[in-house]
Amino acid sequence: MTGTFALLRLVLRRDRLLLPLWIIALTAAPMGYLSSIEAAYPDEASRQHFYDLNASSATFVVRNGPLYGSSVGNLLAWQCGFVPVVAGLIALLTVIRHTRTEEEAGRRELTGATVVGRHAGLAAAVIAACGACLAYGVLVGAGLSAQGVPAAGAFALGLGFSLCGWVFAGVGAVAAQLTWGASGARGIGIGGLVLAFLLRAAGDSGPAGWLSWLSPIGWAHRLRPFAGERWWVLALGVFATALLFAAAVLLSARRDLGAALLPARPGRATAKASLRSPWALAWRLQRGTLVVWTGCLALVGLLMGGVAKNVAGMMRDNPAVAEVFSRVGGGGAVTDAYLAGTMTLFGLAAAGYAVQATLKLRAEEAAGRAEPVLATAVGRLGWAAAHGLIAVLGSAVLLAVTGLATGAAYGTGASLVPAALAQLPAVWVLAGLAAALIGLAPRFAAAAWGLLGAFLLLSLVGTALRWSPAVLGISPFQHLARLPGGTFSAVPVLWLVLIAGAAGAVGLIALRRRDIPVG
Repeated sequence: MTGTFALLRLVLRRDRLLLPLWIIALTAAPMGYLSSIEAAYPDEASRQHFYDLNASSATFVVRNGPLYGSSVGNLLAWQCGFVPVVAGLIALLTVIRHTRTEEEAGRRELTGATVVGRHAGLAAAVIAACGACLAYGVLVGAGLSAQGVPAAGAFALGLGFSLCGWVFAGVGAVAAQLTWGASGARGIGIGGLVLAFLLRAAGDSGPAGWLSWLSPIGWAHRLRPFAGERWWVLALGVFATALLFAAAVLLSARRDLGAALLPARPGRATAKASLRSPWALAWRLQRGTLVVWTGCLALVGLLMGGVAKNVAGMMRDNPAVAEVFSRVGGGGAVTDAYLAGTMTLFGLAAAGYAVQATLKLRAEEAAGRAEPVLATAVGRLGWAAAHGLIAVLGSAVLLAVTGLATGAAYGTGASLVPAALAQLPAVWVLAGLAAALIGLAPRFAAAAWGLLGAFLLLSLVGTALRWSPAVLGISPFQHLARLPGGTFSAVPVLWLVLIAGAAGAVGLIALRRRDIPVG
């Protein structure tokens, strides 16, 4: 472990923008939820009504977990039921970014040639991810306590988020030892996260409650914030993280640098005719990512569509809640407002896919795989445009499938597909901005994730808290029609498409003029 803290400083130096951004954005979410709950359910009777409607609803329990009581804290903990999944995702991606991605790019070999131990890089990545998760949990606890909720429950809620992040930091460390590439490691890690969510959902909504104890997401709920905290559950997270890290160290010791424990499937001696173009190569590299994103969002769409059936009954006796939903989702009936808000969430998720697909350009360049391709008859513009086309068309497919799944669960068939596709112009703006960063400032291309986090904060927390329209208007998602129930207007759509196209064009022109690769 020699040199661990030197490498830890390097990790923190490289993530000096990303880590604070996601910590601040995720910390603001529970604060916004608390303000909305206090405004929508100002008395015990309204909170009890909410509890009676939702505590036994299988769809709501699958989505957010068990609801343990009708206090403000109970409703807050339940409303934050999906946050542990987000914390776990960020933690595992952070560890993979600083382990397998570094190894794939050849940078680990350079640092390993200095006076550092074999496992120092792995330890530094896990410490950074776990430290960020702990800081996030403490900030959530302190912030909620300052807003008047019981301190014990507030810190239990925050540390539950941290617990999930710790365990999936360990999952990311193990996944990084198994595959030859960072994309494969991310696939294994995200697969583990999905499995954990499904175990938690099955345990909370069915008779086999013990299944929740097999999931770190279930542990975050079983900590029971604001409902008689079980502090000993935190020990499960610490033990599981230590066990996973020890397993990752043992696995790392059994393989060569740059190798993997799972054997790579040998490729063909010659490429298929269908693979002899930059478009086909981009599709081959990115198809797995699109399939994973589509499957996960379609599953979420089924859950959200099922929840929509109960929204009208839940809001019938609570005009304050109906007003909150209408403010987030736009005017119109409460159910339409709920579905419109759901479409905005799916749009933000699709923007995450579009950013990842666009940043594949930078990943290929940094790993040295762009140069061999560009040494052929393939031009820079064709190479870059191929990946851009995958981001543009892939996000459209992603939203269409998600809208179809949501509509099927709600009972409206494909009628929600246009509502989902209405988010595309804002999604393309994020892809265009990511392309502009790759061309103009490739070292800061990852800042595209920060832009997405800012838009997420504005669209969710800012809207619920009624921030200034001038501030909310920074997010492109605020300029789209709220469908279903809203009125479609072509003018903002055209402006957003023009902005996306201009940003993408700037990125392509800058990419054509600069050196490749850029460190």
